[in-house]
Amino acid sequence: MRDYIVRATAAGAQIRAFACTARNMAEAARQAHNTSPVVTAALGRLLCAGAMMGSMLKGENDLLTLQIKGDGPVQGLMVTADAKGNVKGYANVPDVILPANALGKLDVAGAVGQGSLRVIRDLGLKEPYVGQTQLQTGEIAEDLTYYFAASEQVPSSVGLGVLMEKDNTVRQAGGFIVQLMPFAEEAVIDRLEQNLAGVTSVTAMLDAGNTPEQMLGQVLAGLDCEVLETRPAAFRCSCDSGKIEKVLISLGKQEIRDMIEDGQEIEVNCQFCGRHYKFSLDELRVIYRKSR
Repeated sequence: MRDYIVRATAAGAQIRAFACTARNMAEAARQAHNTSPVVTAALGRLLCAGAMMGSMLKGENDLLTLQIKGDGPVQGLMVTADAKGNVKGYANVPDVILPANALGKLDVAGAVGQGSLRVIRDLGLKEPYVGQTQLQTGEIAEDLTYYFAASEQVPSSVGLGVLMEKDNTVRQAGGFIVQLMPFAEEAVIDRLEQNLAGVTSVTAMLDAGNTPEQMLGQVLAGLDCEVLETRPAAFRCSCDSGKIEKVLISLGKQEIRDMIEDGQEIEVNCQFCGRHYKFSLDELRVIYRKSR
């Protein structure tokens, strides 16, 4: 199944909702960073959230960044998304191995630990909007649910999941975000809470063959769900040799001179996608002349 995001409304616009399927996205991240199963699950969840939250952006050039810093062995996660369904991200420590948690599942909370969640929206203004909350569980979905309520005052329910194959590739990945508008009626809230209480996990729904539309059909049952838009989603990085060159130029003449004097070509890796860029001594000399 292709990766895509659904945007929907329900109960006469008293609810807005998003859902996605993102197996290919999570698998691409796993391959790019060679992540362990528990880190694949953690990063995959945050990528799904980033893709859906990115689709909430209005401007074509707006950017969203989700940053988790924790005291667990993974240390932190970073995801960046745009309004077109493109998302990229990485884990600070990609090869963490942990035993299963008490439920026999990948211990994402143990890998993340305690810390903070930052949401940064770059809307092209002088300063980006930054919201921050403390992690509540480290399971990511619950932490985002808390973030929306505490930082943005939007009652929300976030469900995220990544299911792994026995060969440690990604079997399923996806999620949903459901948000109540300020004018939501009590009857609508009650019905939504009943639906959420009866919903199985995101991975169970996806593994049973449910599409994002069908997931929202369960979450918003009896609330007249209307799909407004679908858009593709993908793990896609915007890095290229020109951008990496600009990074090297920003290091300054002394740093670049030291690289040249070492007499070896250098290799620069993109942190978001793991792509390798090599620069020969001749190319470094050209960059040196461009630097200050």
